[in-house]
Amino acid sequence: MTVKVNGEIKIIDENCTITQLIELLNVKVQMMAVAVNMEIVKKEDWHTQTLHQDDRVEMLHFVGGG
Repeated sequence: MTVKVNGEIKIIDENCTITQLIELLNVKVQMMAVAVNMEIVKKEDWHTQTLHQDDRVEMLHFVGGG
């Protein structure tokens, strides 16, 4: 199935979780938030939150600065 991740279409397996998507894309999770269809998903729910056809996933990285 296809989902859009940070504006790019990705092909993933059905019943793929956010955790599995992060591993598939080799993304570092430190200081990161994930939103699915404009709703933030708690980090403790990433391993159970399954993605669906045409979901829009945004992976937001936070960077400290001054």
